[in-house]
Amino acid sequence: MIGPLATGLIVLSLVIALVSILTTMRNRAMGTVLLVALGILELGLLVQAGFVIAGMVRGEGPDETATLIGYLAGSLVIPPVAVFWGIGERSRWGPAVIAVAGFAIPGMIGRMLQIWQGAV
Repeated sequence: MIGPLATGLIVLSLVIALVSILTTMRNRAMGTVLLVALGILELGLLVQAGFVIAGMVRGEGPDETATLIGYLAGSLVIPPVAVFWGIGERSRWGPAVIAVAGFAIPGMIGRMLQIWQGAV
């Protein structure tokens, strides 16, 4: 895993969560800004996943590969699900779902970093 990329993804995810909370408090539906931000987050997660898979192919990485792959797959699924749910729910609760996703991603990335570094 690339530490600076992981840090950037965590920060972006927390910013998305904050904007989503503000959007929810303003009683607005999800807008283009959140949609684009989630797309950028997903792109960054795919890049990180590529580096993780490449590292594992080279023999790097942890002993807990199944756990790491589970967290990796989960983190890749959350943003698209949040987008579809946020678009489908046109009330204030669409952005609230995105806020939950925004808070889930940093935890998953942090756990992946711990597993990658061997601090299981």
